[in-house]
Amino acid sequence: MLSKNKIKYIHSLELKKNRKKEGVFVAEGHKLVGDLLPHFHCRLILATNTWLKEHLDIQADEIIEITPEELVKASLLKTPQEVLAIFEQPQYNYTTDVIKDSLCLALDDIQDPGNLGTIIRLADWFGIEHIFCSQGTVDVYNSKVIQATMGALARVKVHYCNLPELISSLKDVPVYGTFLDGENIYNKPLSENGLIIMGNEGNGVSKEVSQLINNKLYIPNYPTGRTTSESLNVAIATAVVCAEFRRRLMN
Repeated sequence: MLSKNKIKYIHSLELKKNRKKEGVFVAEGHKLVGDLLPHFHCRLILATNTWLKEHLDIQADEIIEITPEELVKASLLKTPQEVLAIFEQPQYNYTTDVIKDSLCLALDDIQDPGNLGTIIRLADWFGIEHIFCSQGTVDVYNSKVIQATMGALARVKVHYCNLPELISSLKDVPVYGTFLDGENIYNKPLSENGLIIMGNEGNGVSKEVSQLINNKLYIPNYPTGRTTSESLNVAIATAVVCAEFRRRLMN
């Protein structure tokens, strides 16, 4: 039987301060939990009898069989999906060598959890292993972010840092950003390494960060000159940019 205290604890993890204090995050659903189990230490699994019978070899500090009704009470989702797990937050170290040696993303105050989760998923698809986030970017361990990653967090490392300091520390490394006055991305030479900056949903890249970008890109609309929407959603823009960088490597 699932205790009221356990349910209360799980719901307390909706708050960033509690997730940070405990050093954990919540993931739900058979696919997401299944993808994360081999990569992160699992403190707790709440699952239905059906799910547990199909996963006899799972490793967790505590495993509790619950009814669908109990899962509804514990879940942070509107539609619970058989299993809920609490994982420990990983601790990653990095050096700027990863930016010198590979293509990385940097997010400047991204606010929407769905956008961050989708960008992490995109990074995974395009083989980008590191994302650097400003301190003002939404918490990667927000449950909505975790659900939107679809398990990509197992392969993409997310770091929070002072972006201007990070960029300033890079020597002879291309730093890209998308701007309305940038150069057409389809005409501009692109590198295999470097840092791609994506800005806030409403305000774009901050002034402090934009001053440090040495390669300004523009995603043109089609046809040229046609009246269109003011801008692209940041996750969609990220997909377009990453796809073009990777397309160049395939030619």
